[in-house]
Amino acid sequence: MPQNYVSSLPQAFKVIKEMNLSSEWDSDYRSATREALVRILEDRMEGRLESYLEAIGRRLSDRRNGYFPRHLLTEIGDIELFVPRTRRWSAVEVVRAYARRVDQVERMILACFVLGLSTRKVAHALMPVLGEAVSATTVSRVARILDKAVESFHNRPLRRHYRFLIFDGVVLKRRTGMGAVRRFVLVALGITPEGKKEIIDFRIAHAESQAAWDVFLSDLYRRGVRGEGLELIATDGGKGLLAALPFVYPQIPLQRCWAHKTRNILDRVRKKDREEMKKDLHRISHAKGIRQAQSALKLFSVKWAMTYPGAVKSLKENEEELLAFFQIKDARLWTQIRTTNAIERRFREVKRRTRPMGVFSDKTSMERILYAVFAYENLKENTWSPFLTELTQNS
Repeated sequence: MPQNYVSSLPQAFKVIKEMNLSSEWDSDYRSATREALVRILEDRMEGRLESYLEAIGRRLSDRRNGYFPRHLLTEIGDIELFVPRTRRWSAVEVVRAYARRVDQVERMILACFVLGLSTRKVAHALMPVLGEAVSATTVSRVARILDKAVESFHNRPLRRHYRFLIFDGVVLKRRTGMGAVRRFVLVALGITPEGKKEIIDFRIAHAESQAAWDVFLSDLYRRGVRGEGLELIATDGGKGLLAALPFVYPQIPLQRCWAHKTRNILDRVRKKDREEMKKDLHRISHAKGIRQAQSALKLFSVKWAMTYPGAVKSLKENEEELLAFFQIKDARLWTQIRTTNAIERRFREVKRRTRPMGVFSDKTSMERILYAVFAYENLKENTWSPFLTELTQNS
């Protein structure tokens, strides 16, 4: 039998293929199983109603009052039940109790949303497994469960203290009627005094402007990230972020990301010189101390000033912020705080999961997949217990 949930597109397709090829899942089997389940549940409801009537001794002015229909989506498809009721009471609790024990279908629907599928594609993907189409109402209801979890993540109080903060903006594509458009995802990652990494929050924006970053940073501050015990902030070097930071987190040392700086410099260097210059930049960023880094930077300036004056100027202008991480005495932490790579690694997982989709269909699907990946990464670091643990496992 397949697992109770789907954690990746290849796994989903494998499950669907197995169901299509399995003779055990033909229409006769499904039909007979559904009929048996209906009989069991309806008999149980009748028994519960009779017990209720006996308990009140039929003395009160309450008596049977017919039936009302209820649909229950199970792993063998949709079944229709007729729930007996009196004028004051119904046996629908039997259906609810059973529904709590058969949440595999909802887990699969949630998994499809985590994978970024649209409502229409969710119904289509699960049809071979369930033997019939999932109603739009059911899919929408389950989608709201996930959307509430995302909303809760964005609004939760932030009580944890962080030793370091890392901010970065990453570009994702969103499908619109005018084609694919770029959307910027502003991300905040914190490193706790214990060394645990946590995606604190993210925000989808139209640009990495100062205004967008100011709104995001102010919200983090309002919810509890006040900067107590904060030793360093690492950034991607975007102008909007650098302009917004002093208003929310003033006087905190800034560390410019060495990965971004290296890429920006090498993009303007002739191909034949890139490897050699990359090694020279590495000698600065990976020096054993600030004095060695400063010496390596001077050698870099002398060596490349004539050929690439722009590269030398860029390093000298940002020298203080590029070497800020050396202020931290524990050299074991330097690899974590001299770049924003911790955020970029998490976005590689986002892009891996969404590669079959090409682009996101809407903002909601972007929020869902970002939330799911970040929740799982936080769980691995044991920094926050996500709502969808079982749906974000690696396959």
